[in-house]
Amino acid sequence: MSQRPAPSIETSNRIWTLPNVISFIRLLGVPLFLYLLLVAEQDVAAVVVLAIGGSTDWVDGYVARRMNSVSRLGELLDPFADRLYILATLIGFTVREVVPLWFTAALLAREAVLGVALVILRRHGFGPPPVHYVGKTGTFLLLAAFPIILLGTAAPGLAWWAIPVGWGLAWWALGLYWCAAVLYLIQAVRLLRADAGEAS
Repeated sequence: MSQRPAPSIETSNRIWTLPNVISFIRLLGVPLFLYLLLVAEQDVAAVVVLAIGGSTDWVDGYVARRMNSVSRLGELLDPFADRLYILATLIGFTVREVVPLWFTAALLAREAVLGVALVILRRHGFGPPPVHYVGKTGTFLLLAAFPIILLGTAAPGLAWWAIPVGWGLAWWALGLYWCAAVLYLIQAVRLLRADAGEAS
């Protein structure tokens, strides 16, 4: 008996879909987290907001595929929300001296390198390379590491396990982030070389 092919998932132009609403709610958590961390200095509440924002990273994508409601806006919102959470956390953690400046610089340098590569690709008529699972794994680990590190800072009694676990995940995330950057750059170079070959 032949198997029935899996239904294809179409990308729509809809805005108000359930996955997009979830992404919007995640985005609202960013200023709340910064307020709790930097203004109110309610570290435990900030841990909760950060943990919810990080743990729901996969929810919007899962719901979109499950409900066949993938949208072009959602494809932009999901990685944007991830980047915004990471950037906001880095800023907050650096100001509060939860993470050292060199760690922040290492992550921001990676984003700067990819930003330059994307600008060059756009000038040649290319969009961003497809998201690689190495980069997604790095993002997942980083979003898991940050609340654990903050938990160890907010609750000294838990620091004995939270700090080493959090920083272990953070180191893995940093390594995977840069590995993904190298893979993206290789893809970009191949696209540009192919484009140059066709032009000649």
